[in-house]
Amino acid sequence: MASILDQYEDSQNIRQHSRVSAANIGITHSGFVNVRLEEEKPIFNKQRIDFSPPENINHFSVCNNQLCMSLGKDTLLRIDLGKPDQPNQIELGRKDDSKVHKLFLDPTGSHLVISLTANECVYLNRNTQKVRSLSRWRGHLIESIGWNKLIGSETNTGPILVGTSQGIIFEAEISASEGSLFNTNPDQYFKQVHSLEEDGKPAPVCCLEVERGLESKYFIVATTRKRLFQFVGKLAEGSEQQGFSSIFAQNQDLLPSFQEFPVNMGYSEITFYTSKLRSSPKTFAWMMGNGVLYGQLDYVRPDSLLSDVQVWEYTSDIDLNCVKPISIVLTQFHFLLLLPDRVKGICTLNGQVVHEDVFPEKFGTLKKMIKDPITGLVWIYTEKAVFRYHIQREARDVWQMYMNMNKFDLAKEYCKDRPECLDTVLAKEAEHCFQNKRYLESAKCYALTQNYFEEIALRFIEAKQEEALKEFLIKKVTNLKPTEKTQITLLVTWLTELYLNRLGQLETDDGKQHLFLETREEFRTFLKSPKHKECFYNNRNTIYDLLASHGDVDNMVYFSVIMQDYERVISHYCQHDDYSAALDVLSKHCDDKLFYKFSPVLMQHIPKKVVDAWIQMGNRLDPKNLIPALVNYSQMGSMQQINETIRYMEFCVYELEVKDEAIHNYLLSLYAKHKPDSLLWYLEQAGTHVSDIHYDLKYALRLCAEHGYLQACVLVYKIMELYEEAVDLALQVDVDLAKSCADLPEDDEELRKKLWLKIARHVVQEEKDVKKAMNCLSSCNLLKIEDILPFFPDFVTIDHFKEAICNSLEEYNQHIEELKQEMEEATESAKRIREDIQEMRNKYGVVESQEKCATCDFPLLNRPFYLFLCGHMFHYDCLLQEVIPHLTSYKQNKLEELQKKLAATTQTTKSRHRPREEDTVSLGKGQGSREQIKSDIDDIIACECVYCGELMIKSIDKPFIDPQKFDQEMSSWL
Repeated sequence: MASILDQYEDSQNIRQHSRVSAANIGITHSGFVNVRLEEEKPIFNKQRIDFSPPENINHFSVCNNQLCMSLGKDTLLRIDLGKPDQPNQIELGRKDDSKVHKLFLDPTGSHLVISLTANECVYLNRNTQKVRSLSRWRGHLIESIGWNKLIGSETNTGPILVGTSQGIIFEAEISASEGSLFNTNPDQYFKQVHSLEEDGKPAPVCCLEVERGLESKYFIVATTRKRLFQFVGKLAEGSEQQGFSSIFAQNQDLLPSFQEFPVNMGYSEITFYTSKLRSSPKTFAWMMGNGVLYGQLDYVRPDSLLSDVQVWEYTSDIDLNCVKPISIVLTQFHFLLLLPDRVKGICTLNGQVVHEDVFPEKFGTLKKMIKDPITGLVWIYTEKAVFRYHIQREARDVWQMYMNMNKFDLAKEYCKDRPECLDTVLAKEAEHCFQNKRYLESAKCYALTQNYFEEIALRFIEAKQEEALKEFLIKKVTNLKPTEKTQITLLVTWLTELYLNRLGQLETDDGKQHLFLETREEFRTFLKSPKHKECFYNNRNTIYDLLASHGDVDNMVYFSVIMQDYERVISHYCQHDDYSAALDVLSKHCDDKLFYKFSPVLMQHIPKKVVDAWIQMGNRLDPKNLIPALVNYSQMGSMQQINETIRYMEFCVYELEVKDEAIHNYLLSLYAKHKPDSLLWYLEQAGTHVSDIHYDLKYALRLCAEHGYLQACVLVYKIMELYEEAVDLALQVDVDLAKSCADLPEDDEELRKKLWLKIARHVVQEEKDVKKAMNCLSSCNLLKIEDILPFFPDFVTIDHFKEAICNSLEEYNQHIEELKQEMEEATESAKRIREDIQEMRNKYGVVESQEKCATCDFPLLNRPFYLFLCGHMFHYDCLLQEVIPHLTSYKQNKLEELQKKLAATTQTTKSRHRPREEDTVSLGKGQGSREQIKSDIDDIIACECVYCGELMIKSIDKPFIDPQKFDQEMSSWL
């Protein structure tokens, strides 16, 4: 918990930082408003721990949230920072005057090695309270330990390296187990692997670090007071447990690689920064006499692990004679340098001091600064107090430093989530590229900024960098939102103009033909961009005007295709007499309206290809809409056009089965004018019944008559059932054709006879062929010899008709005999009928009193009834109800009319007034009429038994229940 004094110091720091931030508030040149709603916390935030040690703090170590400190002479305090309220105090139990020299805590926070000034070491495990002596380590003052980060665990450290004050490096291993009967010490072994010297004398090993690179390659870094040593070697796979002695053995013959600096301040300290847990360090910082050496660690270089090395020399306030730096800690972008009374934070990117924190004198001299490599917290302690530094958003201002160093890629990487900073970086990068005449790169960066569009565009125009301007506009229009339609329209139109200017310049230069093709392809890609499709479509007339002003016909056609303005494309091809290309566009896009519009022109020049295209379109074209083109050029065109017209009409009629009368009539006219051989065949296959005909019969008749096709006229007359006209016309062509026409009216014998007489007269009078006339008699059984005799001239002898007359007389005799036989049969039949009538007068039926109606099953005698010969008996009303559903609508209407008349006559007979004499006469007439009505009703309903007559037979296929009443009937049974 921070004290009141610390809280005051923190508030002062925050106020100072807020004043700096307030100076940055305002509208920047980029258009972003840089306003911070909250005061930003400093990167290095110090906090004093609410802890008052019972004794002075001598030494301090922390790792993996495990804190260990040496108090006074013989006390060790351990604190688990996850449970700070449960400290653990352990007494070392030393009776001699030895003091704690240094504390070493491994990365797991489990193994604590305590180096004593009496050249002894003791060991304490996190899970025990017992301090154990490291007997093999006795006799050496331990200055540094290089822990094994890869295989070290809570129970065993694995092979580690130990550096002494005499420059000797030992390899050792510590185990937390109690050991065996013969070996109870925690140290498993302790052997020397190397020794370090300075100026020919042993030098203390100030720091040791062990790291593993790629391919089992190990790096060992060791420092003395003014030298930095590197040991590099490979270990066999799986041999990590065997230690690092082989790495030092590989360097025995050669002097180890080292760096040396002349100034010696008696000690040095090296620190590393690791971005992720259990990964290799990325950077280092070595605090020595000359200053701080810092740089990158490159595990790939064969000669040295260190790269990009720089030296930060100590500032004037650090005098090695009186004020020496104590400790150093490295973070991602800074290193913290601990001085006796303050902490300095230096940025590793530019070497500038960015943080300085002075500690009050009341806490005493600062003794050590330590960083927990696991949690990243930085700890500082004095004899009386412990402080902790939180590092928050260390990379917040890194982008600006990288930007000032012209490392723009890194700057952009560290301000991705801060658009106002990213805009500043991009603007700076764009300006840098512009000043160095890298105009295309500058344009790409400017397009991503919020700088004023007009200003940037004018800069490129003044520099006469049209390509850069084009690149800027392309990037700018790509980044616009779809809702910014005005801006998109402006940029797209401008880009089109720039492209056209560039193409015009390149087209005239034969040496830049390749560049011209590339630019044209780029322009066409721009024109067909899906993102700008709507803009191009809405402003297509403007683009057309631009293309026309530059005379760029090819790109105009290409743009028209993209806009699906095929009418413009086809018109262009037609104007340039490229009809095949126009037809290709039509065929590719299959627009029926365009076919109708351009077919007349195309039919005039490429009739065969046009008809092929029509046929390929099939049902998608309406032949009626193509008739104007066909009629126009079939009348004034060549024979090829006429033949192609007939071919398409035949396709419509025979393949598409078009039934439109106009199509059939037009095909008839073409046949009549140009292909008379096909006319008769078409009429024959078209059908002989009017319902099957799709052409106009009257038009066909007139057409055939005009061209003198008599046989075709006969065929049309036959279809129109004008048999007399057909026979008259057929006689002018062929008698056999006339005979075929004369037999057509099969149901009208009188007409047939008349037609055959026409044929006979023609044969006798025109051809004067008696034999052929006799053949007419044999062909038609309706003609007799006496019918055709009047047609013969008087000088014809009877010898020609002798046989025909004899045959006719024989037929008459045979017919008379048949009539006599029919008369005898009729007389006999009339006689039998009279006998049956006489017998029926005496026939009667007996109805018993218990007889019931066959329909309603009630007594029969209580109402008027009917008795049929079959034995069925029905009440009058019951029979009426049964018969009516089976009657035709005509008989139902007639029955209803008769019932109304019967009711009217009944009302008249029941009149209450006494009839006059004239009324009596009319009453008698009405009585007779009433009986006639009843007789007519009986003829309708009682002509036959409803159960035994034809009505029952005809109703055999009707369901017993009316389908309309089925649901009602079904529900009544439920």
